[in-house]
Amino acid sequence: MTRNIDIGEVISKTFRTYGQYAAVLIGAAAVVFLINGLFSLAGRDSWVIAVIGSILAIVLQGLYTGMVVELVNDTRDGRLDASIGGLINQVTPVLLTLIVASFLAGIGITVGFILCIIPGVILATMWSVVAPSIVVERRGVFDAFSRSWELVKPNFWQTLGVILIFFIGVMVVVGIISVLVAPTSAAVSALILWIGSLLLAPLTALASAILFFELRAAQSAAPAAAGGPEAVVPPGDQAPPPTPPPPAS
Repeated sequence: MTRNIDIGEVISKTFRTYGQYAAVLIGAAAVVFLINGLFSLAGRDSWVIAVIGSILAIVLQGLYTGMVVELVNDTRDGRLDASIGGLINQVTPVLLTLIVASFLAGIGITVGFILCIIPGVILATMWSVVAPSIVVERRGVFDAFSRSWELVKPNFWQTLGVILIFFIGVMVVVGIISVLVAPTSAAVSALILWIGSLLLAPLTALASAILFFELRAAQSAAPAAAGGPEAVVPPGDQAPPPTPPPPAS
């Protein structure tokens, strides 16, 4: 039986990683939002630019999500070895897969919410680690959906708990920001909302990546915990070998 993940530990790791690498996370998000904002403004007068901007926004969002997953993967030893360019280069080979998977997941979850809220919540939970499965394990589109469900199923309620905590938290922050900017001018409101978006943007991708590694570790630990054959631990989840004792004098 797969061990249960610790919701508090997932949340703690998410914010700890956010705080430690905030400059990289927010800096990359600023570039994505700036490009999106420029195309949105230009697209008001040209439908061609609007279409190009929409496509570019999808590509940039996929690239950013993948970069955050790679950052979490790279920093599991406590430090960031790759540059932003290096992180992006790791994501580029699977970018198209990420985009297609995100598009299909978005359609499925949206339809689920339209038909009834509960199917949408279930699908959002089942597919919560699709992106990390693609980036870290180089899975194909449909294989990534299966892998996500395989990892989430034994910890469905814990995964749902993490998703709800971050969803409610983000909604509360957005609501507070909206109330604060209401009395201000349009320019000031737009600036504050832009800054708020930058600060919140990394959280979802970070939580998904950390959930993935926690779920994978829980799955790998299951055979050993059950007294069965020794679990095969993925390379990224292995603990470093113990330091040998010094030679006797």
